[in-house]
Amino acid sequence: MESGGLRREVSRAMLNAEQMEIERKRDGLLLHRTRVLHDLTVCRDDRYRKQLESGLAYLESELAGLGWRREA
Repeated sequence: MESGGLRREVSRAMLNAEQMEIERKRDGLLLHRTRVLHDLTVCRDDRYRKQLESGLAYLESELAGLGWRREA
């Protein structure tokens, strides 16, 4: 378990500034996507649900532009 964390640290150190910025942006979008998915599970208002679904589509398109693939 500890060696996995060490490898992650080494690989992060090897990233250049642009790659780090892309990773930071992807992480932020994934965090936001998680929140939207949660909100969709508890949403009862149809208009708000449509807004959330639209936002989710936007987030996923941005993530796809960064190389992210939706898990099946």
